[in-house]
Amino acid sequence: MEERFDLIVIGGGPGGHAAAETAARLGARVCAIERDGWGGTCTHRGCIPTKALLACSGHYAALKRLGRLGIGIGEASFDYAAMKRHQGQLVRISALGVRKSLETAGVVLKEGEGRLRAPGEIDCVTADGRRETLHAKNICLAWGSLPLLPTGFAPSARILTSDGLLALPNLPERIAIVGGSVIGVEFATLLAELGSRVTLWELLGRLIPAEDPDLGGFLAQELKRLGVEIRTGVRMTAIEEGEDGVALTAAPAEGTSAAGDGETQTLRWQGSCVLLAAGRRPSLDEDALKRLGIDYAPQGIRVDARQQTTVPGIYAVGDVTGGMMLAHRAMQQGRALADRLFGAGTISCDERAAAAVIYTHPPIARVGLMEQEAAARGLEIEIVRPDYAANIMARAELVPTGFAKLLFHRGTLAGAAVAGEAAGDLIAPLALAVSAGLGRRELSNWILPHPSLSELLNI
Repeated sequence: MEERFDLIVIGGGPGGHAAAETAARLGARVCAIERDGWGGTCTHRGCIPTKALLACSGHYAALKRLGRLGIGIGEASFDYAAMKRHQGQLVRISALGVRKSLETAGVVLKEGEGRLRAPGEIDCVTADGRRETLHAKNICLAWGSLPLLPTGFAPSARILTSDGLLALPNLPERIAIVGGSVIGVEFATLLAELGSRVTLWELLGRLIPAEDPDLGGFLAQELKRLGVEIRTGVRMTAIEEGEDGVALTAAPAEGTSAAGDGETQTLRWQGSCVLLAAGRRPSLDEDALKRLGIDYAPQGIRVDARQQTTVPGIYAVGDVTGGMMLAHRAMQQGRALADRLFGAGTISCDERAAAAVIYTHPPIARVGLMEQEAAARGLEIEIVRPDYAANIMARAELVPTGFAKLLFHRGTLAGAAVAGEAAGDLIAPLALAVSAGLGRRELSNWILPHPSLSELLNI
């Protein structure tokens, strides 16, 4: 029997979840297909399990500062198996929540692989091989993403992706993390706080090279305080895996100061395992995309402002579209798509106002225009940079290290960054200000609570 829907969503991650739930609540008949756990990568292999473990390591690290507040706790210790149980419980709760919210909205749920057969037509293949054909006027591709592997390297028992590291039952004694962007620095924080010896390798000349250099410099300083050894401007050339460990060989990357004047000095490292943290790439069914004539590149499926692909009636949201691979960006794309198809069309997704947070300890966050972007575009900007050290609540909480950075173009807030405690929360009102086009005059009228970290924004 062939079923017909108003919308079929392939993928139950943040983007697919938001699109399906919103459309169903707007009265559409919706089917969502998921093959590998409701909630997708975010719930099972990304946001949720990493933040669960970072919460554990962060609290453990914070215990060591309590003596300065006159609080004695004896010798702190931790149970990694219990931390893993906390991680697993949070993943289960999140996955159950996604499924429950979809069911409550009236979405028809199917577990299996959704295969794009033709415009308006999907094959759903279950794990035991059963196949059924589904029809819908609208199809949304929310295939998500996969770990990006350096050319010539494959994961194994000691050569890990982020998925593999999250599955480890025990902490590695000594680990090399190849990649100093978001995934690499978050795992470096977690592992170093729990006592692993961490060496962080980055091809380019600084950490988080896609972000504001001030944020990268701040983060490098904080990671070094945790004992992380940082090597920038180096290129991995070989990994040798043995019974007792793994050896990594690297060389100075071309075009960096580490390379010197034509030198090719070899760098060697030995330890328990290597984490390949080069980032993530869109998960693409290239055979289907080619067969249907949907325009795409390795960086993602091309979509217009309405999330429509080059084939009418087929849309895409989230990581599969490339760009900023953020769960909340995917959610907003999904909500906006559903509202355009079945609602009033008043919900939009303005990526200029999509804040990005890196959950190191302390965290960093930013939204909108960065200083280097403004310079490249020839824009005149004014920078206001309040410091945590001048904030009395930061002093009281023993978190005096950090800063906020507000960029104004012609008096309007065009971008902002925060490095320090609660950066993820402090960036939220700044994202709203960027979205609303607020200027210095409006921000100066904010009445912020005293004492609080939010007073950093009282410019």
